[in-house]
Amino acid sequence: MAAADIDAYLAGVPEPKRSTLAALRRSILAVVPDAEECLSYGMPAFKVRGKVVAGFAAFKNHLSYLPHSSQVLTDVGALVDGYTRTKGSLHFAVDEPLPDDLVRSLVDAKLSILGF
Repeated sequence: MAAADIDAYLAGVPEPKRSTLAALRRSILAVVPDAEECLSYGMPAFKVRGKVVAGFAAFKNHLSYLPHSSQVLTDVGALVDGYTRTKGSLHFAVDEPLPDDLVRSLVDAKLSILGF
């Protein structure tokens, strides 16, 4: 799997979701520029040292940031207040990218959990 897989995934996502997810992709790669881009469970993901540290997906009425660990959302605490979330995902609007500083905190939390 490679960045082309994420390109293909995004190509199948209608606007404005596509642009919003593309912005999230850039934000994740700004934190972990050497991450391996891949698909995990059919959704875009980013691996560091063979471990998935972040992912995202498009759904009918929202977009999701996938930390691949429920502990991440707990660890960032109040930073995710105001967002709908499940045990393993953070939901956000289809036309409003997550702030870069929040993405950094989410990815950093996962890297810390992994001991990186």
